[in-house]
Amino acid sequence: MSYGKELILDMVKCNVSKFNRREIKQYCRQLCDLIGMKAEALYFWDDFRVPEEKRQTNPKTKGTTAIQFILTSNITIHTLDLLGTVFLNIFSCKDFDTKSAEEFTVRFFGATEYKSTIIQRGIE
Repeated sequence: MSYGKELILDMVKCNVSKFNRREIKQYCRQLCDLIGMKAEALYFWDDFRVPEEKRQTNPKTKGTTAIQFILTSNITIHTLDLLGTVFLNIFSCKDFDTKSAEEFTVRFFGATEYKSTIIQRGIE
């Protein structure tokens, strides 16, 4: 039984000026409009308001993580500031145009290289 699909994007050589709460919030709003999803709560995990001595410095952990809940599931974003990389998942039981979501996301984050994977979720 098919439950929905998930678009997975691994993007490198991105525009790191987009790796902040304001830009990611804007991305989530625009993406939800583009693919016809109803946005719910948006949560962030990052170094915002964290004392300097406790901030992340490891290239594999320094960045922003955001989860945009949508009525039909979620959009998860992990940015890695020092590597210029974004790992992103869009999962929904409601159908959406993966090509439009992919093109918009790559353009928004300015990725010069990326890999896209689409997974059909559920048990056949």
